[in-house]
Amino acid sequence: MSITEAISSVLHNYANFSGRARRSEYWYWTLAVSVINSILTTIGQNSNIALITGLAGIFSLATLIPGLAVGVRRLHDIGKSGGWLFIALVPIVGWILLLVWYFRDSDPGDNQYGPCPK
Repeated sequence: MSITEAISSVLHNYANFSGRARRSEYWYWTLAVSVINSILTTIGQNSNIALITGLAGIFSLATLIPGLAVGVRRLHDIGKSGGWLFIALVPIVGWILLLVWYFRDSDPGDNQYGPCPK
């Protein structure tokens, strides 16, 4: 899956918390959102233009729901419940565990969350 396909897929499934998401879909989405957010934040801080800073905030809010949705779908892809996303609230250990799971390859074949997206 290319970066444009991944972004398109996540935006198409904006608030879809069911189904499965491939590793590439999750990581390309995360990369794109991080780069855009970093650019907007840096420009906003360096230029002291309130509009740019506001755009960074709006962008972060606009990408929150699809980011959570693709994270849940990624957990579904490895056979985990979307509720495991809350483990991120546990300092350090939660983030490490989520990263390990997000880097893991898809479960082969169908699972309880749907067919393999590969």
